[in-house]
Amino acid sequence: MRCFHDPGQLAHAPATELHNGEFVPYAEKPGRAAGIAATLGSTELPQDRGEAPIRAVHDADYIEFLKTAPARWAEAGRPGDVIGYIWPTVRKRALKLDRIDALAGQYSIDASTPLTAQTWDAAYRSVQSALGATHAVLEGERAAFALSRPPGHHAGADYLGGYCYLNHVAVAAQAARDAGVERVAILDIDYHHGNGTQDIFWERGDVFFASIHADPATDFPFYWGHADERGEGAGEGATLNLPLPRGTGIDAFRRAQEQALAAIEGFGAELLLVSFGADTYVGDPISQFALETADYAVLGADLSAAGLPTAIVMEGGYAVDALGANVASFLSGF
Repeated sequence: MRCFHDPGQLAHAPATELHNGEFVPYAEKPGRAAGIAATLGSTELPQDRGEAPIRAVHDADYIEFLKTAPARWAEAGRPGDVIGYIWPTVRKRALKLDRIDALAGQYSIDASTPLTAQTWDAAYRSVQSALGATHAVLEGERAAFALSRPPGHHAGADYLGGYCYLNHVAVAAQAARDAGVERVAILDIDYHHGNGTQDIFWERGDVFFASIHADPATDFPFYWGHADERGEGAGEGATLNLPLPRGTGIDAFRRAQEQALAAIEGFGAELLLVSFGADTYVGDPISQFALETADYAVLGADLSAAGLPTAIVMEGGYAVDALGANVASFLSGF
């Protein structure tokens, strides 16, 4: 399987994040991607397809914020990385604000996703990896893998959060639609719900979004991913959420994945994009599922049996020492 990765993605390295009431070392470390790349042994540098695919999904003002926020933060005399501390959750409306503190809140959903001077470039390269894998499949490959980092599925059209800045799987899905694929399915199997992806396609019926994740009643992102969320307007019924309880192991996860694949088949998908997170691993430091390394091969084999052209895009997974083996298991099973 062809694997796409740009080492420039490793330059993004915030120092700390706010987690459970205290500032702690940033969990989404460059070593995550470096370890996976070392285990896989061979990756391809993706073609640079420019900003146009990103702008087809993300708002122009938000992109400008990602590019300029670190410099504006420094100019305002703020120390460290850009991080919001106030959010417009009440009577949110379109305002033209200029102060960097206001913009940091306007374009984010949490205080766990700092911006550094290297973030835009790393996120941009992450998207290019996802596009590389997707176009490889569109050009005839059975499957391809994008080692994208930082992850993307929590980023909305105009907000960052959950370690995510640009939504690479959403950009890939839109690129596939623009290339002529009529019906695209996204299957998100990260521990956390892909709220950004859901938001982007919420009112669309041409992209089906299915997510298997920890119950948001107990886990981030809390406000998205409940089972009754099904989309609206033209997108009603094109969203499927399958929340699972903490402690879920391979049997229950596999049943949920079978349910999601059946829905994807019913949708008539021509292309499958997989947001793959290995934070479902039993040893993950910030997650509470119980999958073992060998289980990922089983899940990968089940996905392969669906028979769809498939681009797999890396999302979360924070047990750094086991991450490479978990990803390799999943890809080998596929």
